[in-house]
Amino acid sequence: MHGMLQALDPHSAFLEEPEYKEMQDDTSGKFSGIGIHIGAKNGLLTVIAPIEDTPAFRAGLQSGDFIEEIDGTKTVGLALRDAIRKMRGEKGSKVVLTIRRQGEEGARKVEIIRDDISVPSVKGTRIIADGVGYIRVTQFAQPTAAKLQEAVTNLLATNMTALVLDLRSNPGGLLTSAIDVGSLFLEKGGLIVTTRGRAGVQDEVRSVAGGAVHGTGFPMVVLVNGGSASASEIVAGALQDHRRAVLIGDTTFGKASVQSLLPMESAPKCAIRLTVAHYYTPSGRQIHDKGIDPDIPVYVTPEEWRKVQIRRAHIENPEIFSAEEKKTVEDAVDRPLQRAVDLLRALRIFK
Repeated sequence: MHGMLQALDPHSAFLEEPEYKEMQDDTSGKFSGIGIHIGAKNGLLTVIAPIEDTPAFRAGLQSGDFIEEIDGTKTVGLALRDAIRKMRGEKGSKVVLTIRRQGEEGARKVEIIRDDISVPSVKGTRIIADGVGYIRVTQFAQPTAAKLQEAVTNLLATNMTALVLDLRSNPGGLLTSAIDVGSLFLEKGGLIVTTRGRAGVQDEVRSVAGGAVHGTGFPMVVLVNGGSASASEIVAGALQDHRRAVLIGDTTFGKASVQSLLPMESAPKCAIRLTVAHYYTPSGRQIHDKGIDPDIPVYVTPEEWRKVQIRRAHIENPEIFSAEEKKTVEDAVDRPLQRAVDLLRALRIFK
């Protein structure tokens, strides 16, 4: 079973009982390990995004890092499920990754201590400039759309007139969650995403904005980067195609394949995760292995982005950082966010 599904594509897999439970934990926003999302890119095991305030984030892993070894085991030819299994483990146990980063000579070893991971999917909600609201979505889990709707409602109650939706280093998650999030900002019935499977086997499925809440009365900017993948790209692509939001940042990761989870009747605690389709943006763009280009490119170096992430963590969780730690990133400037605020102010002036 493992070999048959592994041969199809990097994202299809046979999930035995521990893996099936881990996947269910992932989509609920709770799991244990080092706090990292990975994928296959150009045949290499690649960090899509580290989850903030987790062991992987604190160890300095970044989007785009290639993982060459896990505890001395080469990752070339290693199935994605096996790589995930090797990096997961009990709280307090150690894993050593060999990392190669673009722009650096040679690989380096990173020692990480595993921990329990609990990830709120909506963070940082606040007014950051006169009338400009800010919300960051870290992943697309089951409760994400409801939490985001609550955050938008709270900002509107404090006289928000424009919104920055930050999807940087958001590795994605549930397709249904992406559709629900897109529905919050598009008119009812607006096309969000089309999924197309193999001709003659799976019909084309068009998903449109539903629900009762549709926030369309304020200008928006969506921030993206190379760590924005899957469900993040569905939302960003839909808002871009409908001219509902301006995208600022860097080209997204480019994961546009859809997996279905198929529980097995003969083995109720096991399941098959099978790639069944590719998704397309409302204008018909197929972005798998290509990504989405921003409307306004604002490129940052890995070092610059790392500083921004740390400073942002200091702002959102001031109680867990010392004054000395905060001094190390006082000069960090989030240039994409600055461009977003400037643009929203200009749009408001010329409305």
